[in-house]
Amino acid sequence: MPDNYSFGIEPVSCHAFNKDRTQVALSLNDSEVQIHKFAAGKWALTDTLAEHGQRVTGIDWAPNSNRIVTCGADRNAYVWTKQSDNKWKPTLVVLRINRAATSVRWSPQENKFAVSSGARMIAICYFEQENDWWISKQIKKPIRSTVTCLDWHPNNVLLACGSTDFKARVYSAYIKDVEEKPSATSWGSKMPFGNLMAEFSSGGGWVHSISFSANGERLAWVGHDSSVCVVDAANGQQLTTVKTDVLPFMSITWVTDNSLVAAGFDCCPMLYTYSSGNINFVSKLDDTAKQQVAGKVSAMARFKAMDSRAATDDSASETSLGTVHQNTITQLSIHSGTKSKCTKFATSGVDGQLVVWDVKSLESAFAGLRIA
Repeated sequence: MPDNYSFGIEPVSCHAFNKDRTQVALSLNDSEVQIHKFAAGKWALTDTLAEHGQRVTGIDWAPNSNRIVTCGADRNAYVWTKQSDNKWKPTLVVLRINRAATSVRWSPQENKFAVSSGARMIAICYFEQENDWWISKQIKKPIRSTVTCLDWHPNNVLLACGSTDFKARVYSAYIKDVEEKPSATSWGSKMPFGNLMAEFSSGGGWVHSISFSANGERLAWVGHDSSVCVVDAANGQQLTTVKTDVLPFMSITWVTDNSLVAAGFDCCPMLYTYSSGNINFVSKLDDTAKQQVAGKVSAMARFKAMDSRAATDDSASETSLGTVHQNTITQLSIHSGTKSKCTKFATSGVDGQLVVWDVKSLESAFAGLRIA
C-alpha cells in the first residue's frame, strides 16, 4: 500500500519537496503556502508563507540553494529565502504580466526560473546583482493562449511549455548574463533568447502537463482530449500520439528512460512505456479495492452512516472510489530518485491527500509488472 497523508478537505493545488524530502511546501487552494515537516510518521505544520493576495498556483523548491519560488493568481511571484533565524524572507519578482501566473519551475542549475501565465507569455526570471532584485525577460511569440505547464531541459537552456492553444513548444531560454553559451542539442543549435526550437500540435485538447526525459532527448505531454504524446528529438523529432479510453490526465512525468506515469481525472496513476516510436499502456498502479476502503470503517460506524443517508448497503459502497485518491489527481512529482531511475513518486489532488508511491512495492503488488 502507498503512504497517504490527508491535509483536510481542501484541495492540494500544488506541492514541492525539499532536497531530503523531510519537508513539503503546499497550498490548500488559497493564498497561503504551508511548510510541513515529516516526523513520527506524519506531517506537522511548521511555517506559513503568506504574501500572495490571491490563490497560489505554483510552487517549486530548489534542492541545492534551498530557495522556494511561488506564483499566484495575483500576477506575482516571490522567491523565499530562509534566514539565520529560520524565518522565510520573501523577495518580490518583477514579472510584468497582466494575467494570473499559472506555474513556476526552477532551472536545473537554480540560477533562473520560468513562470507561465494567462497573459500568453512566459517570464524567464534571473537575479540581477547590480540592483539586488529578480527581473524577467519575456517569451511571447507565437503563443496564442494561456500557458499552463513548464519543464526544463537538463542543459538549463531549453524550456518546454504547453498551452490552451493545443500546442506544445520548446523555446530557448538562454540568458547570457548568468550562463555560458550552450552547445548544440537534438532540438537545434541556434539558441538566442526566445527562439522557438520546436512546435507540436496536441490534437484537440488543452495541454495540462509536460515533461522532458532525463537526457532531454524525449518530450512527453498530456492533453484534455485524453491524449498522451511523446516526441523523440533524436529520431527526427518524431511525434507519437495515443488517444486513451480513460478520463483526461492532469500530470505526467518520466520515471525511467522509457517509462511514464500519468494521472488525472481517473484518480489513479497509470504506467505507459515508449519504445520504437510506440506508446503502450502497461497498467494502472492503484490496486486498492472497494472492500479494502470499506474495511477501514467499523461496522457500527458504517451502519450509522447508512441510516443517516437512508442508504442501502449497495448505494453506501458507491460513495467511495476503489482508489487511494478519492478525487482528481492534479500533480505528480518525483519523490526519490531521478527521471531515469525513480524509486518513489508523489501525487496530490482535489481530495486533500498527498500520496507517496514506492516503485518496488508496486512491482511486487502487480504480477509481471516491471517498471524499467
